[in-house]
Amino acid sequence: MSSFGDLARRFGALPPDAVAALTSIAEAKGRAELYRQQSPAGLETLRRVALVQSAESSNAIENIHAPLARIEALVAEKTTPQTRSEQEIAGYRDVLAIIHADGAQIPFEPRYVQQLHGYLHRYVGDRDAGRWKRLDNEVEERLPDGRRVVRFKPVAAALTPKAMDDLHSDFRRALDAGVYPPLLLCAAYVLDFTVIHPLRDGNGRMSRLITLWLLYILGHDVGRYISIEKLIDSSRETYYEALARSTRGWHENDHDLAPWTSYFLGILLAAYKELESRAEALAGRGSKRALITRFIDSLMVDEFTIADVRQAAPGVSDGYINRVLGELKRQGAIKPLGTGRSARWRRLRRD
Repeated sequence: MSSFGDLARRFGALPPDAVAALTSIAEAKGRAELYRQQSPAGLETLRRVALVQSAESSNAIENIHAPLARIEALVAEKTTPQTRSEQEIAGYRDVLAIIHADGAQIPFEPRYVQQLHGYLHRYVGDRDAGRWKRLDNEVEERLPDGRRVVRFKPVAAALTPKAMDDLHSDFRRALDAGVYPPLLLCAAYVLDFTVIHPLRDGNGRMSRLITLWLLYILGHDVGRYISIEKLIDSSRETYYEALARSTRGWHENDHDLAPWTSYFLGILLAAYKELESRAEALAGRGSKRALITRFIDSLMVDEFTIADVRQAAPGVSDGYINRVLGELKRQGAIKPLGTGRSARWRRLRRD
């Protein structure tokens, strides 16, 4: 009942796509070092945008929503939360701030997972905040016809404290051994955390926050400038499919980590590619138009809104965005799926 029980079987012979992804990520990480030196002001702009996108997207995955203007004010700490959804978003903002500030230094131990979960729910008055679950739970999925099906059965509440202690010790032991690429171990940890489902509420959001935390520990700070949560939200169907395929058989120690590992590495590589695209444009080697077109080209899904473009192109007016979208429409690259400011657009081809 652990991904770390037989790492030789899981990671001993990596498929070519995993090797290629790890190589590309290492190369992109090196290039990111140059961006920090060449365009610190531009990266500060990306950092502010990523904070809003992360707070918005990770909560949206759990059907927690608020108007964008309110999320921006909450992230900037210019207002206090007024609704339950805003309280959830404000808690996420606080944990994000802690991880961005000290992620690489916080000891990766179960007690700090609990502490961060307490901060996540600090505004909602949840008596179980910062504690492992006390009752068994199930992970359900609502189908389009309204029916609910069990996606997977988590570890029993009585076994959860030991399961979390074992997960952390197994992860640390494998990391210290240095046999397998740390990013693969990170992916394995996140999958096991998801199946253990150690908290009464907030497991999905905590899994994404822990991903960011682990990336900092492993020396990857791309999540500071590009919202990994936004990329996951944009590929939500693939995200759930990868989890479903890799959690199947977990309790029998017969699960396949490959689907989830492939998705995990793909998201991280997409984040580095988006950082590269935006950093180059903001550094002056592109243009306002390049910010917009590169965002559309880099989408993991084919639909987007003007609000998405606005966040990807900070400082660019709505009038200019509409003009560029109109040009791309005439060129046959995109088409509108409705009218008005909230209308969605569809990408038709990649340039």
